[in-house]
Amino acid sequence: MPTDGRCLVEIDESSAVVRLTGVLDVAGADAVRDALLARLCDRPGPVVADVTGLRVADLAGRDVFAEVRREVADWPAADLLLCDPAVAGPGRADGALAGVPAWPTLDGALAAVAAAPLAAVLIAELVPTVEAARQARELIATGCQRWDLPTLAEPASIAVTEMVNNVVAHARTPMTVRLAPQDDTLHLAVRDHSPRRPAFAGLAPPDRSGGRGLLLIDTVSRRWGSSVVPDGKVVWCVLHPDDEAAALG
Repeated sequence: MPTDGRCLVEIDESSAVVRLTGVLDVAGADAVRDALLARLCDRPGPVVADVTGLRVADLAGRDVFAEVRREVADWPAADLLLCDPAVAGPGRADGALAGVPAWPTLDGALAAVAAAPLAAVLIAELVPTVEAARQARELIATGCQRWDLPTLAEPASIAVTEMVNNVVAHARTPMTVRLAPQDDTLHLAVRDHSPRRPAFAGLAPPDRSGGRGLLLIDTVSRRWGSSVVPDGKVVWCVLHPDDEAAALG
């Protein structure tokens, strides 16, 4: 454990584990948040924060884990778990770091990660060209067919087209498109490398060209949003078949 009061973050590139050691206080909370969000961007599936060697010094440090878990709740195939020897039993979320499921051993936490359906994730790395939107729609078509979500193929294609075109037009960076089913919903996200967040101001005036991309995403999805992450952002949305049935009815 560090002796200078710092919180050190160690990422295990070969697994889902992020080890935290030392003292976590308000000064270190942002660095921990950034490290966890960056790992969740890079690796589909749950990430385990191992806090065995960590002492949480204040409220800001205690809450950062629950904040990260709330931030990624609607990302496709993303979750945060803890390895915390202080919890009373596996999967508990009511200990000192409340709000995040925790396991008292690392083996238990990794077993929970292994149980997640990582096969039900599709990812495409795209460059910011005019071909990107078509490639993203092909990914949507593959996923909706594979997961038997045919009614979501069209609205998801509309959403991903707008997300990708925004990256091409404004961010102009490489992007990662990720989608995954969750129960009967489809979760979709586009991660780019620009900190500029999308701004939705409601209906665009009828005499104004453009500006309707976010309105389309808002129309076809149950909910959507954006997350600032290190070196960029994630724009995400959730689509539900009941919404499409109501729109057709």
